[in-house]
Amino acid sequence: MRRCLFFFLLGLVGVSLLQARPFIVLVYNVENLFDADSKAMFEDYQPARYSRQHVLTKLENVTKVVRKFEDGRGPDIMMFQEFEADLTDAATPPDYGAILQRYAGMTIQEMLGPKFSPEIADLPAEALLLKAMADAGLTGYTVVRGENVRGAGSKNALAQKCVTFTRFPVKQTISHPTLDARAILEVQVEIDGARLYLFNNHWKSGASDPKTETARVANALTLRTRIDEILREDPNADIVIGGDFNSQYNQKVRYKEMKETGLNEVLGSQGNELVIRGQKRDLYNLWFELPAKERGSDTYQGEWGTLMQLIITRGLYDYRGVQYVDDSFGVARIPGLNIDDNGLPIRWSFDGARGRGFSDHLPIFAKFVTVTDNRTDRYISLRNPSEDTGLASVNKIDYSAINLAQVALKLEQLPAGTSLRDEKYLGKIVQVVGEVRPGKKLTVMVRNDVYDVWSFDPALRNRLRDKYKEGDNLRFYAELGQYKGRWQFIVRDQSWVTWKR
Repeated sequence: MRRCLFFFLLGLVGVSLLQARPFIVLVYNVENLFDADSKAMFEDYQPARYSRQHVLTKLENVTKVVRKFEDGRGPDIMMFQEFEADLTDAATPPDYGAILQRYAGMTIQEMLGPKFSPEIADLPAEALLLKAMADAGLTGYTVVRGENVRGAGSKNALAQKCVTFTRFPVKQTISHPTLDARAILEVQVEIDGARLYLFNNHWKSGASDPKTETARVANALTLRTRIDEILREDPNADIVIGGDFNSQYNQKVRYKEMKETGLNEVLGSQGNELVIRGQKRDLYNLWFELPAKERGSDTYQGEWGTLMQLIITRGLYDYRGVQYVDDSFGVARIPGLNIDDNGLPIRWSFDGARGRGFSDHLPIFAKFVTVTDNRTDRYISLRNPSEDTGLASVNKIDYSAINLAQVALKLEQLPAGTSLRDEKYLGKIVQVVGEVRPGKKLTVMVRNDVYDVWSFDPALRNRLRDKYKEGDNLRFYAELGQYKGRWQFIVRDQSWVTWKR
């Protein structure tokens, strides 16, 4: 059974609440949350395409996701990636608390609407999100942003940064510059007297490319060097490593042509849960908590990917300080919110006046507690400790397994005269009966509107074109979409078509 977000938000099973303080760590790449100052390194986020209403939609949608945790309170720790590295940034970080006080008398909707001002335009993306969350009742966070620093030899300027929100007291922060990637943000927090190290990462992109893997090897070395410093002082230090590593959890076995990988070989991320109690392997990747077929938080070319990671040290298994809650790792797939009818991430889109969607990455999360035993010689018992089999598991997206009859929008359920050409139907799976129209493109007429019929599978696309001619009735299920201003039905699998005999 797929592990569901809501199961982990109910309460802490098997741990005495008198001896534990439960909290959640969320890791979320929000897909380019840029501010409202109309200045951006990415063309898509300049005024011709990115408006204040787009900013508001992104803020509201991130807030909706994090509100699904802890009965609406939100996680106590959130590691975000892809916040804009502000081009108009001041030399020192903003006073985020003062910003909340200054705008306490207006909502984020007013700030980005009728009460917009040059001062609001100057606010960085993380301050805007803090305000949007505060309006929704998610309060008490300290915001720590990564500095816009780069490692020696880096070629390109940085458009993004890592940002960490935490409700726990911050004791120290360090931005570690690294090659061709965002600075690795180290935040040390204190929880019930215990020190927890948080490392927020966003490594060089291009997971399958051996050429860019050299940069990720350098990113891994930056992180590994700092972790080794901490573990030399305290082999049982409590360290949580998260972020977008632009690497699959099984990078080495999946891409065998890579001589050395950053995640698996240099950093040492692995999936044998018991070996980190020894001295040779000190990091455990929480993807191994899930069955292989359930590992995935992003999609690319018909496959699930695992670019987001949560990795922990042996100290999270002992009875001192902070402790991991066994089998609490999950992917925040929230039906009716951030996933579509196919169960895939609803990524950000500029469609419409306000834009729509969330992110091309689903958030991942895990639960932790604090314990008072103060023992590093004792480890938690594990219900089903994982082993790293070394298999290059690839999860294909199985569109044929979707219960189309259950999820599809049926045209007869819509009022007469209703057109599907409405933003609220975008991304929906529709049960279609249409007449094939003339022309080189395969198109069908539905309720007096013409739609392209498309598939990303060339063989399926050609079969549809060869099988159906002008005037034929075409019966199929499809995902409603748009491409370059044209409305289209996307057929994801041949099982979605009722083929004529």
